[in-house]
This record gives sequence, C-alpha cells and structure tokens, in this order.
Amino acid sequence: MTDMTTSPEDGQEPQVSTRKAVRRGGGDPAARGRTTIADGVVEKIAGLAARDVLGVHTMGSGLARTFGAVRDRVPGGAKSVTRGVKAEVGEVQTALDLEIVVDYGVSITDVASAVRENVIAAVERMTGLDVVEVNIAVGDVKLPDEEEEEPEPPRIQ
Repeated sequence: MTDMTTSPEDGQEPQVSTRKAVRRGGGDPAARGRTTIADGVVEKIAGLAARDVLGVHTMGSGLARTFGAVRDRVPGGAKSVTRGVKAEVGEVQTALDLEIVVDYGVSITDVASAVRENVIAAVERMTGLDVVEVNIAVGDVKLPDEEEEEPEPPRIQ
C-alpha cells in the first residue's frame, strides 16, 4: 500500500512512503492462544488406558474401591474411571500415579510394564503432553475364589 503526501508550505515534490500491508489472522493457529488441560482429563485418559491392559482387575486401593462401589450403587452415580489415578499436569509435562489390583497368576512386572506403555501412549497421543513418569503401586491381587467386594445395600428407614 502506498501513501502520497505533499507539503503545501514548502512547495517540494510529493514524498512517497511505503507501508507493508499487515496480514491479519496469519501464522500458526497453535501459537494464537493457550490450551490448558485439567488434571481430571489426564486422569480419565490414564484410567481408561490402564483398565484396557490384560491382567488389571481393577483400580484403586481397598478403601477407594469400597467407597466407589457404594457410589456406583447410588442412583445417578457413574462408575469412576479416575479411581486409583492421580495426575499432576504442568504446561507441557505430566506425571501419573496409579494404584492397580492385578489378577492372580499374571506377571506383575509384565502387567505394570504394559500399563505404563499403554498409559504413556494414550496420554501423549490425546493431550500432546510429555509424560515424565508413571508410578504404579500394586495394592492387591485378585484371587480366583474371592468374591467381588460388594457393600451391603443401604437400609431404608
């Protein structure tokens, strides 16, 4: 774009100044704002990815599973996919702590390794965050003859 201006006072020839046209809306869209990912989002992704691994019976400690079973029985209550998962999310990295219960007879180290691989792949693919660590605590082993932990049904008075 070119602007022509004249100075009527001094009688000189018109001066020519040039300006570059400003292109609005250009550039990389990813650089035009900030995306934040809540801890709960990463926890859900990690919880679902961990449960997909063969040999993982359930997630969470005994107490958490008991409270979860009660919550699941309440009308309108949904199954918590974040049970047994804790995430710390930064701007570009995340760290995860998982507590799992494995089935009896499986190799705990193989299951833990598979859980770690599956969780890292899912979280990094879906969020773009760099997973710096996945700590896994095996809190229990599900024996074949054990019944599922079911709390007593609530009493109505």
